[in-house]
Amino acid sequence: MASLPVYDMAGKEVGTYEIDSKDVAPLINKKLLHDAVVMYQANLRQGSHCAKPRSRVAGSTKKMYRQKGTGNARAGSRRSNIRRGGGVGHTIEPRDYSYRLTKKAVKLATRMAIASKIADNELVVLDNLALDAIKTKVVAGALKSLGLDGVTTLIVTDQADQTVYMSSRNLEGVSVSPVRELNALSVLKPRRMLVTKAALDRIKDGSFAASAAAV
Repeated sequence: MASLPVYDMAGKEVGTYEIDSKDVAPLINKKLLHDAVVMYQANLRQGSHCAKPRSRVAGSTKKMYRQKGTGNARAGSRRSNIRRGGGVGHTIEPRDYSYRLTKKAVKLATRMAIASKIADNELVVLDNLALDAIKTKVVAGALKSLGLDGVTTLIVTDQADQTVYMSSRNLEGVSVSPVRELNALSVLKPRRMLVTKAALDRIKDGSFAASAAAV
């Protein structure tokens, strides 16, 4: 059982939060985490790469010169892949790289990623993150007070909060996500995870669904 300190936005410790990484995930399977991260990265690939084979290159298909008697090596058309301006021999076509693991595996991988943050002391608990207006300066000040200035950080809120998102989007290395949109890649990519108490309550009791799409 871990006792995590709870801070306010000024960086002052205001309490503790009792949680065990095993409450979130009974074990951490590195193979499953790897599979989940690779899936999310594959789903982010654009897949629009394309090169023309000789059949798609503009030009005549006529043989450049007769086969024998010229003293030159035999040659086909100007669209051959061995000639400048010709097609590509083993070309690549546009393709969709995306695929999905099972819902059970995706959700379990997300919980394992969060559990690993708790076990590695990379999770910071915030008492409350309530902003009256869109103020990037307020969020930046809070991160500095918590020792997260210049550290890649994922801010996790209980519900989608447009004010928090708009106040954080211009901060380098800072991303914001409600609990329901967490996934293994978004959790593992930043060095620190800043979670509100309300969001951590939802994580602890399992009342969230892992996202299957990387964002």
